[in-house]
Amino acid sequence: MSDRFAEAPHPSYRLIPSQFPPIGLFDTVARAADLEAVMDLVGWTNDRLVADRIRRLPESEWVYGTPNASIVMAAFLHVAPGGMRFNGPDLGAWYAADNLKTAAAEVGHHLRREAVARGVATMARTYRCYAANLIGDYLDIRGEQARRPDVYDGASYSASQILGEQVRASGGAGIVYDSVRLRGGVNVAAHRPKNIREVVQADHFEITVFAADRRIDVRKLSTRRRRPKTGV
Repeated sequence: MSDRFAEAPHPSYRLIPSQFPPIGLFDTVARAADLEAVMDLVGWTNDRLVADRIRRLPESEWVYGTPNASIVMAAFLHVAPGGMRFNGPDLGAWYAADNLKTAAAEVGHHLRREAVARGVATMARTYRCYAANLIGDYLDIRGEQARRPDVYDGASYSASQILGEQVRASGGAGIVYDSVRLRGGVNVAAHRPKNIREVVQADHFEITVFAADRRIDVRKLSTRRRRPKTGV
């Protein structure tokens, strides 16, 4: 079977914990040459890993001078210690979903794992949502769970990270794939910051998970602090 390619879902949605406030580091910088000085000013380059990662990212891929550029760049420069499904620890990727229900299922899975690790019955966290349009042709592995069982492994990222970094190294845009956490959901891992366009911050949500079951409660937070309940 030859590889297939497809567009990413339009728009796509990404949930980021509100505990990490947006810092407009890249939003107002007009030249790539100014970035290092600005990064020094806010202390980003005090983190050697962040400094190393921006050197791994070709300057032609840097995003700056546009609204929410810092949110995009942070996805590539601030990386989980072991990496994520389609990226290793050396450089991040932009993960997004076809809708908010899928996005909530993805972050809820990791929040539940944290609850189990901490030995608590329930955990709640506030997230802010970003909508974006992703351009480019993405390796389409939807429906290929039988062909790529190791890539779709629910617990191990070893095989999927190899695939993701191969796509990045080859110049590919990224990967579109079936959600492992929500049947019928679609996710995308974008490996090129320049392909992440028209990023807009949307609503805030409180997501609550339970260590003993897969239920996820999602509450949209309004400006009046009313919390109408929805569910995933």
